[in-house]
Amino acid sequence: MSKKLFLRAGAIAAASTLVLASAAGSASAHVTVSSPDAKPGGYAKLVFRVPTESDDTSTTKLVVSLPKDHPFAHVGAQVKEGWKVEKTTEKLAAPVKVGDVTLSEAITTVTWTALKGGIPANDFDEFALSVGRLPEKVDALSFPAIQTYSDGEVVKWDAPRTEGADEPEHPAPTLKLAAAITPVAASTPEKESSSDPLARGLGGAGLLLGLIGLGLGLRPRKAAEKVQS
Repeated sequence: MSKKLFLRAGAIAAASTLVLASAAGSASAHVTVSSPDAKPGGYAKLVFRVPTESDDTSTTKLVVSLPKDHPFAHVGAQVKEGWKVEKTTEKLAAPVKVGDVTLSEAITTVTWTALKGGIPANDFDEFALSVGRLPEKVDALSFPAIQTYSDGEVVKWDAPRTEGADEPEHPAPTLKLAAAITPVAASTPEKESSSDPLARGLGGAGLLLGLIGLGLGLRPRKAAEKVQS
């Protein structure tokens, strides 16, 4: 291998390492919320995806806060084996009309507590709610969440996102209500493609394959140059 080819191969290897490192770093997951059927004015299933971002502890508790400014007349919580579920009802600051119902109080938090084990290290689980009616003329709903680990660490996923600003470290799970609903978590909707770990990983893999192909493509050209010379 010529010195020039060796240097080019080294540059490709370095770029490949950078791509993979970037993809791995972007895979850091947040607590997210998504829905397969959310529409303004309707009922919906909300799915909260909770990863345990730890190598040696488990997730033992999840508290999800529901919007008080747009309360739900109905809140049904998923019953999960190995978890205790509790709903907290709170009096509203002022009555709120939801469809044909006027609410003076509403369920404001839902808590899942592990009876044993919890979500193991580096794994994830999903927790669902059935809610309604969803508000109309609202672009998105925020669901701040609190995640507790087996070692006592508490992570609050409650930071608001500002349009045009960088994503906060612990963004609140947010559900977009316009058109199709996709997992948003804690990611700014308009930046979903860049914040989705799977999309980034696939993109990184594609770039890596392209770099490898470029490296292999150098050899035939070099061989041809030697024959011509």
